[in-house]
Amino acid sequence: MARGKVQMRRIENPVHRQVTFCKRRSGLLKKAKELAVLCDAEVGLVIFSAHGKLYELSTNGSMQGLIDKYMKSSRCHVEEQADEKQVLESKMEVNMLKNEIDVLQKGLRYMFQGGAGRMSLDELRILENNLEVWMYHVRSAKMDIMSQEIQLLKNKEGILKAANKCLQEQMEMQYIAADTDPTMTNIPYPLTVQNEIYQY
Repeated sequence: MARGKVQMRRIENPVHRQVTFCKRRSGLLKKAKELAVLCDAEVGLVIFSAHGKLYELSTNGSMQGLIDKYMKSSRCHVEEQADEKQVLESKMEVNMLKNEIDVLQKGLRYMFQGGAGRMSLDELRILENNLEVWMYHVRSAKMDIMSQEIQLLKNKEGILKAANKCLQEQMEMQYIAADTDPTMTNIPYPLTVQNEIYQY
């Protein structure tokens, strides 16, 4: 007989809900371990039950090691994007400075070829205005780059704070579980559960 389609909604019966949680948790842990063995992948899995109990699986080391690797990878990705953006902005600033140098050289050539006395007051004012415009653009570009760097640092700070908060909550849950369950006092590492627990 074919199994009926499971409706994706909360199971109201607490006994059925707990049984389903145990079965699916075991299946998920088994699949994660199979993925690690078959594909030589590093897998980290964290599950919190409805009562706040922590279940985790880490392959090829500890959960803390996987979290550190994830954080390092995330930081590298953000830094690569920031470097690409900074290179593009630097190219734009270089082009702007080249244009400014061209304007200055044209003004100097005009002055020396025709003589300073032949340059009218209006022409000098136009040259001065051009210089002021380019200086304003250069200053604005520098301020934009500084603002973006400050925002990037703030984003990194937010990522690190969130990761730190997550780790602190996990450690608190482990300590609470150790206080309430005497069998949890000999855990070798606060954030790691031995893989042998999930062997089938």
